[in-house]
Amino acid sequence: MARLDARLFENFSLTRTRRDTSGLQSTLANIAAFFRRLKPFHLADAAGGQAYITTDAAAMTRGKEVFAESCAACHSSKQPAANIDPHSGEGKAWFRAAVIAPDFLENNFLSNDKRYPLTKIETNSARAFATNAKAGHIWDNFSSVTYKELSPVDELDFFNPFDETRPIKFKPREKNVAPGYYRVPSLASVWSSAPLLHNNALGKFTGDPSVVGRLDAFNDAIEKLLWPEKRLNKDSIWRTQNECTLHLRKEFVPKPLRRLAYRDGYISIGPIPKGVPINLIGNLEPDLCQLVVLQAKIGKALVKIHTMNLSPEEATAELTKAVPELVAANKCQDFIEDKGHYFGTDLPDSDKRALIEYLKTL
Repeated sequence: MARLDARLFENFSLTRTRRDTSGLQSTLANIAAFFRRLKPFHLADAAGGQAYITTDAAAMTRGKEVFAESCAACHSSKQPAANIDPHSGEGKAWFRAAVIAPDFLENNFLSNDKRYPLTKIETNSARAFATNAKAGHIWDNFSSVTYKELSPVDELDFFNPFDETRPIKFKPREKNVAPGYYRVPSLASVWSSAPLLHNNALGKFTGDPSVVGRLDAFNDAIEKLLWPEKRLNKDSIWRTQNECTLHLRKEFVPKPLRRLAYRDGYISIGPIPKGVPINLIGNLEPDLCQLVVLQAKIGKALVKIHTMNLSPEEATAELTKAVPELVAANKCQDFIEDKGHYFGTDLPDSDKRALIEYLKTL
């Protein structure tokens, strides 16, 4: 690999590179100027938006204080000196003074842009475990070395939709997954961008881009964020809405199963019952050993279904026998979509209400 790198860069010339990219460089100033002009879309500036902002000065002040004490350590790009822990008493005192200042929101990205592990954030892990940005994968060149060198997060417990009394134990270090971190998102214009969380799973989707529609979505999402008992929780699992069948080209299944293909070259796997978690199938990535086991178990079920012309109920019963193997071969066994980010959920209701009023002004 070292010899390959040497060959790639032996003719590298910084002078020539600057010359060859001079056209691009001349546009960078314009690109930078464009991004500097981008500003948050404040509710107060939206048509009719001012009517939705509280006129209770005490509530707004308390909302700022709660934000300073419970949110700003992560959701502010303005931070105390490096020798002050943002989460400490001294750090919170610094934020209380900073948030009250009239210029706190100016040039504030409302994120510290740091990564935090899933063990701390607890939101759905699918995107944090996506492998596209890992070394040797398709987006390798678009991720940093520091990202690639992150240590995988510790073992996680996931809700088991097949046996709620036995959580799924997921060990990232034993899986071919990404390390399992999320960066803190910006809260700029958060009133306008619900549903919340990285997967937009927290809160209802109104499909209404008006101020009223956006606030309707925001109010629903922010209440579910701060009062997690209002969330869908296990009802947020994406499930098949009807009995269905998965159609695959025979070229994409193991050779022993290809004989089950119909004349059109497709193999039908099913019937998949109503209510099956979609990601049980969608996130499959079996290793060789798991593939052998799955092939044997599902193959046996499919042969029985086809040769004995089983009823839908009987076919479902046969395929259900493969659930443990499907779970084991699943790349991400995290099925609940709207979980996580439980910060602030232990606040008094009055503080939560005050915080919501302030968040609407960001």
